[in-house]
Amino acid sequence: MKITLLVSTFNSTSQLAYTYLKNKGHKLDVVYAISDVQMLEEIKAFKPELVLCPYLKKFVPSKIYTNIPTYILHPGIRGDKGAYSLDNALRERKKAWGVVYLRANEEFDGGSIYVQEDFSMRYTYKASLYRNEVNRASLHALKKLSANIEDETFSPVPQLQTPLHKQLTQKDRAIDWQKKTTQQILTKIYMSDSHPGVLDEILGVPCYLYGAWEEEKLRANSPKEILAKRDGAICLSTIDGAVWITHLKEIGKFKLPATYVLKDRLKGVKEDRLPLIFDKSYKTFYEISCDIKNEVAYLYFNFHNGAFSSDKCMKLKYAFEYIKEQVKVVVLMGGVDFFSNGIHLNILEDSKKNGEDGWSNINAMNDLVRSILFADDVVTVASLQKNAGAGGVFLALACDYVLAREQVVLNPHYKTLGLSGSEYHTYTLSKRVGEPKAKALLEECLPIGADEACAIGLVDKVLAHAHYKQELELFCEALIADEDGIEDFLWEKEDYLEANRELIEEKREAEIAVMHPEFWDEASSFHTLRYEFVYKICPLQTPKRLKAIITE
Repeated sequence: MKITLLVSTFNSTSQLAYTYLKNKGHKLDVVYAISDVQMLEEIKAFKPELVLCPYLKKFVPSKIYTNIPTYILHPGIRGDKGAYSLDNALRERKKAWGVVYLRANEEFDGGSIYVQEDFSMRYTYKASLYRNEVNRASLHALKKLSANIEDETFSPVPQLQTPLHKQLTQKDRAIDWQKKTTQQILTKIYMSDSHPGVLDEILGVPCYLYGAWEEEKLRANSPKEILAKRDGAICLSTIDGAVWITHLKEIGKFKLPATYVLKDRLKGVKEDRLPLIFDKSYKTFYEISCDIKNEVAYLYFNFHNGAFSSDKCMKLKYAFEYIKEQVKVVVLMGGVDFFSNGIHLNILEDSKKNGEDGWSNINAMNDLVRSILFADDVVTVASLQKNAGAGGVFLALACDYVLAREQVVLNPHYKTLGLSGSEYHTYTLSKRVGEPKAKALLEECLPIGADEACAIGLVDKVLAHAHYKQELELFCEALIADEDGIEDFLWEKEDYLEANRELIEEKREAEIAVMHPEFWDEASSFHTLRYEFVYKICPLQTPKRLKAIITE
């Protein structure tokens, strides 16, 4: 079937739908909803049999939905309409929520419902709820939608006659630090993260707040005192405790770690350090933690948006090198929302020394990858239980085994940001998928689902979503149980790395040589593309890489 994905941007939900439908053999075309004329022209050129809108903010022109069956994904239950769906669900502390696919008509979110897929609400920030529960529900809903469309006996459920959500303003989101409890403050920030944030003022700087974590130990006599800083975050007191705020955004700018925004204003604020690997013994803000079971270490690194700045690369490298001395298998687990997305573009955009800091960041990332790649005394496993992109994919490929959770989407490319990339990818990618396929992945710049990644050899095994942790542990325990096998594996690994060390390092040097002007040359497209990415500049047309080849 010819299907157009009509989207506001090619986000995680759109990519999940794209990879699923592609795997099913459908011919796909992506259209960005930029203007009515442009949407109509692109859809007319492709002549789809069906239009799906997995992430759409604009109203669908009537010339589209009256001529082609058009279905819109809405992140809410029957009767819920308009923007702020998840914001209100979190604000009202709903215990359960859902998504629906409805047929587009003249009323915004007013069409008949073809599928409703429910899920349990997790008390967390909006972006995490969207990337996890909403995305999973959206895929289940898409599968049911396909079946319902094909079923001639199926009857959709009429939408309820309810009003659109009222606009949530910053007045609704604002925090009264003198009256609000820690939980109330968390809810305010959760419902506004990652957009639009909570407008506040910290040390005289008007800014939006993001990334809230409850603090269990630190206290002050009055609210909104800055008690400490840690790994870019600041800790603010409340009337009954304290919260960590990891990121701030000045008005008209972009999101950065809180300490980067406040800078010298934080003089005198103590650095409240945690051990390199936190034991999770109390509630606080932390990024790196580890669980050890039966000589297997599950190493977590929960970096905001999967972005690896130079200092985080170094910390994770030290954590890996420390923990591998205690076990036989180390599993890289990633974070709550992402495995990794490579270097930290926001920090590079903020830097007054773009070239120097970009160069530092890619080399720190390479040092981390090298530490994992050349770890000949331990078996390494990459656990791709969340999405990964760019250097984050190649961080995973540094491991001996790569396992992926079904529904995970990978973007193994750099080109869309004007970079050729490093992280030893010219060695690890070709080794896994062969040179022609490696070149195609890097040039086409398209997302691939876990099943396709497994089929081409990019990952070794796909594990069921519902039983992922159990299946992962069984895989690792099987490695440990085979004592002779693991010993032979490590001997062979050591011999192979010793014999090929020079060749592997030459790959890195060649990659870095190509990347040097991409960071340092003022005319490099990386600077423009990074700026557009960080400031979320809307494109003027649908990216050509997402367009189907139209033949008559």
